[in-house]
Amino acid sequence: MGIGLSVAGLAASGGAGASVAAPRDLEFVFTSDAHYGITRPRFRGQSGVDARVVNAALVAAINRLPATVFAEDGGLRAGEQVGAIDFVAEDGDVANREEAGADGTIQSAAASWSQFAADYIDGLTVTDATGRRAPVFVVPGNHEVANAVGFYRPMTPPTDVSAMVAIYNLMLRPATPLTKAAYEYRRDRVFTSRDIDAVHFVFVTVWPDSETRVWMEKDLGRVGASTPVVVFTHDQPDAPARHFINPNGRHDINARDRFENLLSDTLTDGTTTKVAPVAEQRALEAFFRRHPNITAYFHGNSNWNQFYDWTGPDHTVAVHTFRVDSPMKGRFSRPDETKLSFQVATLDPASRTLTVRECLWNTVPSDPSAPLVWGASTTVALSPRPDSHHFTPAPDRR
Repeated sequence: MGIGLSVAGLAASGGAGASVAAPRDLEFVFTSDAHYGITRPRFRGQSGVDARVVNAALVAAINRLPATVFAEDGGLRAGEQVGAIDFVAEDGDVANREEAGADGTIQSAAASWSQFAADYIDGLTVTDATGRRAPVFVVPGNHEVANAVGFYRPMTPPTDVSAMVAIYNLMLRPATPLTKAAYEYRRDRVFTSRDIDAVHFVFVTVWPDSETRVWMEKDLGRVGASTPVVVFTHDQPDAPARHFINPNGRHDINARDRFENLLSDTLTDGTTTKVAPVAEQRALEAFFRRHPNITAYFHGNSNWNQFYDWTGPDHTVAVHTFRVDSPMKGRFSRPDETKLSFQVATLDPASRTLTVRECLWNTVPSDPSAPLVWGASTTVALSPRPDSHHFTPAPDRR
């Protein structure tokens, strides 16, 4: 069973600290799928560019963000300077799976985590309103878990729990840090939460499966019914079938069935990875229906900028959902680097309003100092929903 930690307030370390007292909007940066260990086909005039180079450029863009002025788009703080950043959230797949990349090389999860830590944890200089360095929150993605439990194609080494252990220690901050030798995935999954002003932020491994929802029920039991809850997890609400436990034979990971066994639930909708996991999505929909204060859901995995409502297979909920680009695997930014983006969220706890903006950070590849450009944006209510409420998403940028 995974272990969770609830923290009131926000300290520079990401651990316990005094509540944020200033009556100001919260600001956070959201990105995902850094995929250290692979290369981009093209980046700033070069070919076969390593993830270290691309992610370092993304971090440099985030560091420039506080001096940038928000667009006049009608959202929260429109036309104002960004200023303080309360935290940066990375939504998983920090490390690529330990398979051969385009150049034939294979990078371990340990090496990938080391590179990520150097860029994001040590390299980010943005600070919160008190002047303390903004913490970085990370959830494990499917690639971290695959590196830990194995995969149906050969990896080198066959397993490496380094990134999972590092994320666990970063997010849960146990008194005695977890070691690689002691790590067990089914026991040591990352379930944790942070209370920042009047908003409850939840961070969970890969997707809110049945085991995660058991933990979330307990965690939300201490949260008022009117408190907005924001979820960060790697997979989109309609998670892919291959991430569930193999329903066939020995329920193992094998090259014939190609299930990855990342989640706690055995797929019940069919016997192949091609089916839609409708029953599992219905269980998530029912959970959201029981908790109408879960009003925002941030995810990576499918890698493009999009704001949308997830309504579930039976359309009984409307959860504001935010899909983000990847610096390495973006569906639209991989072939067109001018579309590389991350998201900047502004949250007003008093009015329970959230504005999320797409920040395009590489619109002039030949000039890394070119200004950051604001793309699509949306503003939504975070008050506990009636589920009949929907918002009209901004059009996708292509």
